[in-house]
Parts: sequence; structure tokens; C-alpha cells
Amino acid sequence: MDTPSTRTLRLLSLLQTGREWNTSALAARLQVSERTVRRDAQRLRSLGYDVQSRPGPGAGYRLRPSTKIPPLLLSPDEVSTIITSLLVLEAWAPGDPSVTAARSKLEQILPPTLRRRAAATAISTQILHEDPAPVDWALVGTLADAVATGASIRFDYVDQDGRHSQRTVEPYRHLLRQRHWYLVAYDTRREDWRLFRLDRMQAATIIPGSHHPRNFPFDSIELWLASNFGKDDQPSINVSGQYG
Repeated sequence: MDTPSTRTLRLLSLLQTGREWNTSALAARLQVSERTVRRDAQRLRSLGYDVQSRPGPGAGYRLRPSTKIPPLLLSPDEVSTIITSLLVLEAWAPGDPSVTAARSKLEQILPPTLRRRAAATAISTQILHEDPAPVDWALVGTLADAVATGASIRFDYVDQDGRHSQRTVEPYRHLLRQRHWYLVAYDTRREDWRLFRLDRMQAATIIPGSHHPRNFPFDSIELWLASNFGKDDQPSINVSGQYG
């Protein structure tokens, strides 16, 4: 049987989706009574969460979008998941200060019980070291912001033959493939979808304004890569199989 704390965490997870939940739907998902839902919602308010409710028939609850979730309400399993993920990144990018600092800061702000779980996970987990897959987290952040806001980016690029060019693209996704990070983007000058290695991109900047999000015209990135990306050391590729 769920403890009140565990049940409240589950309620919080549902409210974090951003949608409004009516009381009966929450009760069904949590397998409790509607009265218990109302009590748990009040418990979240007492902890400082801005849980808003709509009274009357079909009464609903939602979490104000700007509400920050303190890490003390992470479950032990979630802590293990986060620590293990960071350990993988540490193994793949040894010496990356961002990854090491993130794990250290997380452990410092966790309450004692969860800090013990984090330490236990780190001690008991061994990630086999492979060839590094370094990544520029500032560049990743720029790409993420551009995708989220529908913006284009401009950057200097050096291909495998040492040729320099400046690209303007509409970024779609960045991904890790065979020890390298890549950007999938629509190259506006070449009018085609291309693949760029992040470590060959320099001076990436977001272009002011936004564009209408372009639909990726393939069933999946995996299928596109399988059919069009034959060599791992190629910096970019278009859908017809011509590299550039």
C-alpha cells in the first residue's frame, strides 16, 4: 500500500504534466478516493506548491507552470536513475567539468536519505570506459534553445577534407551516434536535410526571429541514417546520398 508521501509524489508527477486533471481522473489514476485526492492536493500546497483548483462540477487541479520542483521530492528510484545517467556521461566524457559538477551539486542538495541512495548508487555502479564522446554543452544549449523557439542558427563548419563554409540551418534534433554527436538540420542554402558533426561546428549563433517548424519528411531519424549515412566520418549528408 502506498504511503502518504509516495502517493503525494505520484500526484505531483501527474500535475507536472501541465494539464488540468479533474478529481475523478486523479482518483482513478492513483487508485484512491476523491477525498484522498483533495487531501493530498492540500498537502502539496502546505509544502509550498502552487496547486490551483477549479471548484464546481468537474472540479479540476493543475500545477502553476512556473512552480519549481525541489529535488527533495525525488523518489529513491529517480535518484538512482539520475546518478547512473551522470555516471555514464562521466565515463563517456572523462574530465568534463559540467558532468562532474552536476553530480556533485545534486548530491549536496539531497536530503540525507536520498544522499545515501545517491552515494550507494555511485559506489555500486561500474561503467566501462570507452573512447570519449566529448560534447560542448554550451553548443547543445544553443541548439536546444533554437529548436524550442523555432529559430535558425548560423555557424562556421569544417568538413572532413578541411573545407570551410558558413551554414544557416533550421535545427531539428541532435543525437549521439557511434561516439560522435551530430545535428540533424535543414540547410536553407542547399535546400535539403543534412547531418553535421558538432565538434566541427564553430561560432554557432541563433538568428533573431523564428520560422514555421519544418516537418521532418521521414518516418524516423534511424531509418534516414540507415539509408543515407553510410560512413561514420562524413560530416553531412543529404537525402539523395550526396555528401556536402
